[in-house]
Formats: sequence, structure tokens, C-alpha cells
Amino acid sequence: MVGQQGNAFVVGRETATDGLIRPFEKTHLELPKDPMNDTDRRQLVRMMYAELGFARRPLPVGAPGVTLFANGSLKPEAAEMRKRLYEKGISSSQGDRIQITDVQVRPDHIVFDINGGPYVKHRFLRHIQINGASMGLDPYEKATGSRIILQFEGPVPDLSAAEVKLLLEPLLDFGVKSSTEAFAETLPPQIRAAVETHEVLVGMTRRMVIASLGQPEIKMREKPAGGVDGEVAEEWIYGKVPQTMRFVRFEGDRVVLLKIAALGKPLDIHDKDELAGYRPPQPEHVIALGDAHPTLGQDTVAPRAPSLQTDAEQKSANSVGLGKVDVSGNKSGDAKVPASDPEDAAKHLIM
Repeated sequence: MVGQQGNAFVVGRETATDGLIRPFEKTHLELPKDPMNDTDRRQLVRMMYAELGFARRPLPVGAPGVTLFANGSLKPEAAEMRKRLYEKGISSSQGDRIQITDVQVRPDHIVFDINGGPYVKHRFLRHIQINGASMGLDPYEKATGSRIILQFEGPVPDLSAAEVKLLLEPLLDFGVKSSTEAFAETLPPQIRAAVETHEVLVGMTRRMVIASLGQPEIKMREKPAGGVDGEVAEEWIYGKVPQTMRFVRFEGDRVVLLKIAALGKPLDIHDKDELAGYRPPQPEHVIALGDAHPTLGQDTVAPRAPSLQTDAEQKSANSVGLGKVDVSGNKSGDAKVPASDPEDAAKHLIM
């Protein structure tokens, strides 16, 4: 037993977090001197909310998150970061896909919640019980997201979304294109602008909606009243209360109805085509049956189908007409069988 214990492998903080902490590189972006006004603040929140990217460094789960000083250092430092990653867990590992789920612009810093944020969303139903059972959807729900605080020395300067992404480069990478982003670049300007701002327009295809909002949290399918046999309507639901919720209804591959439910606002319904008649080109694959080969001229011999016969055997077969059936009539002088009398034909074949 002593020898076996000597070979035991113990997992501790250093072992579990080995290789997770990468060298930190500061940014060098010249910051504007003018403070951010209300209009630019709303624009920044609009452009950064629901933005997708990749994690450059592991982010710990829960509060208080990490603080990145603009063009400066990162806190906590390496030792404390190892401790948080080991004790609280990893929200996003290096290279994992992340999404900004909340943006708050404060007087001297900007708060970015990653993958749901460091706190469990408050739901008042958790405080209500009936016969000892909680009315909350999941009373044991735990936070799995993280938080990044972009700290400035003075007031938040008048930055654009692109400049903020450059300041976040030590932690997040927004420059790698996914397949959906590459697809969005092929769309017309109006639709591409809607995808970049994470909006949905009536008339979009499923692929366009996924490029704009990602995969839905809930999918519902139903047969519409009075519809034809086999017709199924599908509805994708994005968001959860108290967040803004979007209900996207499809018929076939196109959006026919969009409902936006924002807290404290009337229901916003869109049911008219918003693509100005645009229809994406349908992929086509044409198969020619019996047509002449398009690349061969009249004097060119068409390619021959593969065969196990030699050239001499194939020429002999073609000369005597092997493999061909003559149903036009009798050419050998035998009794002629009318094609309209199958019973007589069968008798002649038997004889």
C-alpha cells in the first residue's frame, strides 16, 4: 500500500490551472479627449450588445469579474486569477465562443457581461411558494457567466464600438470570422446592416436569422388552423423575461411574423415584407438526360461508358445488335403476332 500511495496523483490549484495563464500584452490605442455623450453611449450599447467573439484568456465564473485598465494592466494578477479559476470554475476557456449579454456605461468604466453575467437573473417567482414548492422555473439555477470591467483613468471617452473592441483585445477577439459572418458579407447592404445590428426583418430566411441572432433558445412547431395537410408553422423564441423577447414565426424558410416584447412597452408586431422584394438566389443543379455533351463538337466522339468488354467484343456486339430488343414487328419471316392480343402472343411464345 505504501508503494501505491507513493504513485498517487493529486490534483491541486497549480495542476488544475497549469498553462491557463498566458502572458499579458497591453494595448496602445490613442483615446479621444472628449467624454462620451448620451447619443454615442446609446449607439455603443446598441452595437456591442449581443456581439459575438472568442475568449483569448480564461474567464472565471461569477463576481466580481476581471478589471481591464484601458491601455494598462489586468486585475486580478496571475496568482489571484489562478485561485479564482480553481475555486469558482472557468466560464470561458481560451478559444471558446462568447457573447456579450449586457453592456452598461458608467461614468468612468464600461461593464460587459459575458454569457449571462456573473449573477443569476432575479425572478420574483422564486419568492413565492405554494404548498412548499417554489414557483420559480429553476430555484437552484446558478450563474455560469463572467464580467469584464473596462476601466478608464477619467470619464469614459467618446469611443466607437470598433475602438472598444481594440481595447478588449487582451481578453476577447472579435476579428475571427465565423461561417455566419462570412455569409452575412454576401447579403445586400440593407440586410447586412440588420444582421450586424442583430435585428430580424420580415422576409428573412432561417440562415439570415441565425446569422443575426444565433440559435434560438426555444423552438415551437404547430399546424396552423385551416392550413393544408402537412403544413407546419415554426416559431423561434429569443430572450427571457425581463429581457426583450423576440418571437419569430416562419412559414417554410421565410419569416412571416415578428413580435418584439420589451419590458414596459407595448407589443411591437411586424407582419409586412421588409426586404423590398429581395429573394436570395436558389442553388440549382441541372442534370441533362439524353442531351449532347456541352463540351464536345460534332466531329468529336463522346466518352464511352466503362465496360469489362474489350474493344473487339464491343464492336462485335454493336454490329450484331446484341442487347437490343425489336418490338416493332417480325423481321425474320416468322409468324407475326399482333401487339394488341397479349394472350395470343403468350401462346406463340409457349409453342
